[in-house]
Amino acid sequence: MALIQTDPTHRKYGVAALVGVLGGFVAAIIKFGWEVPLPPRTPERNATNPPQALLELLGMSPQTTHASYTFNGNEGLPWMSFLVHFAFSIGFAVVYCVLAERFPQVKLWQGAAFGILVYAGFHVVFMPAIGIVPAPWNQPFAEHFSEFFGHIIWMWVIEVFRRDLRNRI
Repeated sequence: MALIQTDPTHRKYGVAALVGVLGGFVAAIIKFGWEVPLPPRTPERNATNPPQALLELLGMSPQTTHASYTFNGNEGLPWMSFLVHFAFSIGFAVVYCVLAERFPQVKLWQGAAFGILVYAGFHVVFMPAIGIVPAPWNQPFAEHFSEFFGHIIWMWVIEVFRRDLRNRI
C-alpha cells in the first residue's frame, strides 16, 4: 500500500515548522491543564517525574533536575521538568506538522491517532524499556487513562493550530 502524498507545489515546510512551534507551545500548556484534574502519577511516583528521571539518566545531577522557582507565592515549580515538557511538545508538534504537509493520513482522527502513537511509543514502550517508569502492567490504570486521553487532547490542539494557521499563512 503506497502512502498518499500531497501535491509538492502545495507543501510549505517552513510554515509547517513555524505552526508546529506555536501549536506545540500552546498544546504543552493544555496538557499541563489536563494533568491538574487528572494527574498521571501518584505523589510518590512524581517525586522524581519522568522528565527529571530522563535527565538524571543522561547524567544531570538531581540537584539540577529538581531545581525549582517560585511564582506568585507558589514554591517548588520544577523548571527543568517544564523545559523538557515544552521541548517534547514543540518537537513532536513540528514533526507532526511537517509530516502532515506531505502525508495527509498523519492527520487521522484530527491528530488523535498520532497522539495515541506518541503515548504508546513513550509511555508503554520507550520509558519502561529504559527504566524511567515501571512496566506498563505495573503502572496504575489512572496513569494510563490520564496519559492516553491527555495525548489525544494534546495532539488535537496541535492539529487545530496546524489546520487554522496553515490555512491563514
